[in-house]
Amino acid sequence: MKKYIFLFALSIVLYSCSSNDGKPTNENDFLIFGHFYGFCAGEECIEIFKLTDTKLYEDTEDNYALDTFNFEEKDNEKFNLVKDLIDSLPEKLLTEKDEIIGCPDCSDGGGIFIEYSKNGVINSWRIDQFKRNIPEYLHDFTDRVNEKISLINK
Repeated sequence: MKKYIFLFALSIVLYSCSSNDGKPTNENDFLIFGHFYGFCAGEECIEIFKLTDTKLYEDTEDNYALDTFNFEEKDNEKFNLVKDLIDSLPEKLLTEKDEIIGCPDCSDGGGIFIEYSKNGVINSWRIDQFKRNIPEYLHDFTDRVNEKISLINK
């Protein structure tokens, strides 16, 4: 009996350590990005996506509070359009003390939502869409986020 238990345990260990073509992935590392508009009608008012090393997901909840998500996988074509977005994440954002930058959607201009997880450490921010209300280092990044959302929705 001990022999069978050992073989069973060994098979589980070997299966869980199986190769994925030599490319290390960590599905716990992700970038959630999107925009939100309060005084808006239609599905495009809240667009939230989750990007991992290998997949892109879209949130189907469209919850303005941005506290619950229900992600559904998008096709590989959409993933390829946005897979480089994580490279645009400003390092300086990771040291930002405030989770709210500017006044997102205060004057019906909308906001950008970012949640970043790396090695189990999760940070999130709500960023104003009006450039005059946010630091200059975020201008290009917010433009890229909006650009990627447009590409996905084409």
